[in-house]
Amino acid sequence: MSTDAAPVHLTHPDAPASAARIAFVGAGPGDPGLLTVRAREYLAAADVVLLDTLHREEELSPWTKEDAVFVLTTRGEGGPALTPAARAKLLVRTASKYDDATHLVVRLMDGDATAFGGLAGEALACRDAGVPFEIVPGVSTAWSVPAYAGMPLSGDGQHSEVHVLHAGDSSVDWSLSVATDVTVVVLGSGDQLRKALRQLADAGRPGDSPVALTENGTTVSQQTYVQTLDEAIATMAADDAPAATVAVVGPSVELRSELSWWESKPLFGWSILVPRTKEQSGPMTDRIAAYGASASVVPTISVEPPRTPQQMDRAVRGLVTGRYEWIGFTSVNAVRAVREKFEALGLDARSFAGLKLAAVGGVTAQALREWGLEPDLVPEGEESARGLLEVWPPFDEVLDPINRVFLPRADIATDTLVAGLHEMGWEVDDVTAYRTVRAAPPAAPVREAIKGGAFDAVCFTSSSTVRNLVGIAGKPHPNTLVACIGPATAKAAEEHGLRVDVVAPEPSATRLVDALAEHVRALAAQAQADGEPLVRPSERKAAPRRPRNRR
Repeated sequence: MSTDAAPVHLTHPDAPASAARIAFVGAGPGDPGLLTVRAREYLAAADVVLLDTLHREEELSPWTKEDAVFVLTTRGEGGPALTPAARAKLLVRTASKYDDATHLVVRLMDGDATAFGGLAGEALACRDAGVPFEIVPGVSTAWSVPAYAGMPLSGDGQHSEVHVLHAGDSSVDWSLSVATDVTVVVLGSGDQLRKALRQLADAGRPGDSPVALTENGTTVSQQTYVQTLDEAIATMAADDAPAATVAVVGPSVELRSELSWWESKPLFGWSILVPRTKEQSGPMTDRIAAYGASASVVPTISVEPPRTPQQMDRAVRGLVTGRYEWIGFTSVNAVRAVREKFEALGLDARSFAGLKLAAVGGVTAQALREWGLEPDLVPEGEESARGLLEVWPPFDEVLDPINRVFLPRADIATDTLVAGLHEMGWEVDDVTAYRTVRAAPPAAPVREAIKGGAFDAVCFTSSSTVRNLVGIAGKPHPNTLVACIGPATAKAAEEHGLRVDVVAPEPSATRLVDALAEHVRALAAQAQADGEPLVRPSERKAAPRRPRNRR
């Protein structure tokens, strides 16, 4: 029997002819990475997404169609939430705008949709209106947020009873949760959460019971406050009360000091500036997120076609007619440029039959694989022109029937690879496949954030990203840590008056992030040895620090 998941159908057998289909989808607790595979499938098919304030449009855009419409279930941006009845009417009215059930409206609900208090009412409204609906459970806030705060609710086996309660639920009998060996998870916010904790204390839960209040759970801005029950009630009543949405009371809280893994990541809460195009930044931003930081991508270059396309046209036609033995790709942009030219000329990947393909590194090799091509040559060490030359075989008159290499590159590429191939006996057609020009300046708030020290670190992946960022946005603040992918990039940064703190041990974007994390981990260890907490660069005073040795 197959275990494959059922496909997301765009029609429904019971659908009326006058409404779209509705899917109630659990969005998880806050981290977009905790969206289930099934949730992403529904988002990819959605025409409209109704969402609460927790999951914003920009967080969901990687999984939605370009023309998907987002609707907030609040009275205006940042306004109060609609009443349950108003949300239900909005949902039915949105679905009714479509003529048939080939369209899909996703009602995205925070956490697990089945645990959302308004699900039953909204689903009943759909049923009464004759609108078909489906339910897709999600990752539960009640279990995942405590786990991210280092408090697995399973405990040590001696305290196995867990009560999950909703603040504001008038049917709760709090006296059932007063025993000190019971772990209580209360979901809510603001005054409702304070009243729920007050009710628990009034029912007989000791005031010195340990409590953990967590805000922005599972995100890079998560914060957890550990107090006693009495202290937590007072904290939630203060004017500057934390925006906690989950409170854990009981034995599980005692595990946090030993198991706090998420907030203990070396870059947790850091804001990292990535001067790179969005198309190239994926692996880097994923690595940054894995260390608990947030990445802000600011494009510093724009990729454009060559001014005269004839040279590229001739090279591609020569590729088809057997002019070349090898084609060397030195960037993802080169792969994209050749692919676009192929499509414009009505060609496909079959035209590479008999050719040998070289890729400068893993990211470029992956771009070829996504085109259906497997590279014959990828350097295992240094991912650069020099590293590619180290593994490129010299021309052999007996083994190589053709001595010519097609090298589609940027207009500003260096001659290192061309010169090295010539020395090995190859003839090279060095063709401008694309031009790199300086990108437009980012928005004024972004420029101010860069110059004002709002970013904790910046990761430069080439000399051009240094030059272009300084040109379009100005120099990063002196407090901002500067990490560079290699010595040449570090030299460019220093020439622009920047203090370089980190140089990656090898020219890889992900290793650059690793090196930054190791550097910050060492700073934290030193601060701990000095009896002080490590203060993020963005939180320091504006006065520049003294230069220190590069790590």
